[in-house]
Amino acid sequence: MKSQVRICMFGAGRVGKNHSKAITRHIPGGKIVALVDPIEAVRKETAVEYGIEKGFDTFEQAVEGADFDAVVITTPTPTHLPLAALAAEYGKHIFLEKPMALNLQECDQIIEVVKKNHVLLQVGFMRRFDPEFVTAAQRIEAGEIGQPMMIKSNTHGPGLPPPWARDLRTSNGMLAEVNSHDWDTVRWLMGSNLERVYTEVANFKGPANNVDTPNFYDNVLVNCKFESGGLGLISGVCPCGYGYDARVEIIGEKGIMQLGTLEGQAVVVCTNRDQGLIRPIVRTWPERFAWAYIYELEHFVQCIQTDSTPRAGGSEGRWAVAGVLAGTKSFLEQRPVYLKEIIGE
Repeated sequence: MKSQVRICMFGAGRVGKNHSKAITRHIPGGKIVALVDPIEAVRKETAVEYGIEKGFDTFEQAVEGADFDAVVITTPTPTHLPLAALAAEYGKHIFLEKPMALNLQECDQIIEVVKKNHVLLQVGFMRRFDPEFVTAAQRIEAGEIGQPMMIKSNTHGPGLPPPWARDLRTSNGMLAEVNSHDWDTVRWLMGSNLERVYTEVANFKGPANNVDTPNFYDNVLVNCKFESGGLGLISGVCPCGYGYDARVEIIGEKGIMQLGTLEGQAVVVCTNRDQGLIRPIVRTWPERFAWAYIYELEHFVQCIQTDSTPRAGGSEGRWAVAGVLAGTKSFLEQRPVYLKEIIGE
């Protein structure tokens, strides 16, 4: 077994910092030996904060100047295919942040180049490693609430996505950048592929935030029908303003299961009877899923060490992208969309 996996980090922004922190402070089996980001100031800041000795503008420079086994890609979605393909061709294992790609053709190209070059691919669905979600999946599989009949999953984020992420010309919008985890979660916990979706969107806060992007929306609801006959609902709000909110409810033939809470800590304060009880809330996604991010990256390192298949791979990433594309097609064409229209027969 490989004693320590050497990692090249792609991206020094928010997600790059989050993953660099997880690896550096919590995963002794992995070591970040290089950081790639074309923005020098951001790259240097992250490198200093996490003790990364080598920094580069491009992947090609990193290959020439550092020796590493794997890459962690946290850059914007349009870069995922070219970076993943380049890494695979150099024989580097790949951790790829969600969403996997912009369309199914790109997903297929990533899967193919990974297979061709015999490297591992893990997609960043950290909820599959969150202790609460893992426990829920195990209890559902054990039949505790019976056959799942209905699932509701929401991701509400406090801040406005960056311009590239909210523009359908450069991304797949909030359904991809914010709700990718929900697409994976509902399929995973229902134990069934999606069959049909119908999407409604609304724009409440765009004008106040000076957003004039075509087809911009900050609220979305997706009604889902699964091949199993089950029903689902995905809810997205960004910006929501009140904090970070990721909760799931599963109703089975024998009972109900709820995951997540708005409360960030088990602390209650009361200073006067007029104000009442005050409870801390979850404010950010790194706070809510701190251990999930650690465990998913630990899993990636261990898979490389033991030559094992990652729990969340190309197939899971592809299905989530298919859901996003169907959901987007639905609201643009104002009709229900069957997944077979997206993935073919």
